[in-house]
Amino acid sequence: MIDTVKRTAYKAFGLTVSSELSLPELLQAGVDEGEVDVVIKEADLFGLWSERSVPDDDFVIQENSVMFHIPETAFFLVENGNEILFSPMEGAHEDELRLYILGTCMGTVLLQRNILPLHGSAIAIDNKVYAIVGESGAGKSTLASAFLKRGYQLLSDDVIAITVTDENVPVVIPAYPQQKLWMESLNEFKMESSNYRPIIDRETKFAIPVQSQFANQPLPLAGVFELVKTDGDEIELHCIQKLERFYTLYTHTYRNFFVQKAGLMEWHFSTLAKIINKIELYQLRRPTSRFTAHDLPDLILATLNKGEVLDD
Repeated sequence: MIDTVKRTAYKAFGLTVSSELSLPELLQAGVDEGEVDVVIKEADLFGLWSERSVPDDDFVIQENSVMFHIPETAFFLVENGNEILFSPMEGAHEDELRLYILGTCMGTVLLQRNILPLHGSAIAIDNKVYAIVGESGAGKSTLASAFLKRGYQLLSDDVIAITVTDENVPVVIPAYPQQKLWMESLNEFKMESSNYRPIIDRETKFAIPVQSQFANQPLPLAGVFELVKTDGDEIELHCIQKLERFYTLYTHTYRNFFVQKAGLMEWHFSTLAKIINKIELYQLRRPTSRFTAHDLPDLILATLNKGEVLDD
């Protein structure tokens, strides 16, 4: 049985979260019972998983309900955008439970609430937000950290929550003040790994608190940079245009394979269409042969200042 903290309230992604499981990554909040948006609690899901799943299933996705199983960790159930249930396996570590609750589970909550989650990091530059998206290992968090080293602020790492106003302005909602960085990045930034907590089962990846550089108010989304690793020698920056803009945002929607099975295709298409007409999208190609995070912010900032970039 996991040690739980009874109904501690937190703030994340613009939501008030009441959790039985301690979530030290999040900012605590003092709220009344009626102000809670999402409840996180332990429950017995083993029978329900047997009932809903078929052999070799990892996910059972329905409208307003997503259930998934992480071997040797837990079963999770997210329903109606307001409830996360978890059933830990024997020997499961709380750090690993939190990893999935704050990642896949909260990403699912956002989708169920019609809040678009992108997979990446979000930084604030001149009171506007720029999202850095890309495949796992592309260097999103490392690039965001390079901006933090220059005094800029972080809104999110891993899951970027975006709403669209009545005036069709996309707005990024702050997540919580933490980054995850690999040992290589810590070494390049001259950060001592002994000062940070390793992510469970990823001993060379660390949780980095960033409270002093966390932007805690929603800000408009002005652009998206897709970070892509290449075998070339040079850094390249190109505009993403026309239908490719839609494809880019679809590809980097967090857990995008949930969208169709959850009955969210129409909403998702409509939301992406509104966003791509309001922001700039770029592809940033970086060589894998060298560490580039010290150089990339200069190119990005110069592009934003000039308002121009090479086209394909």
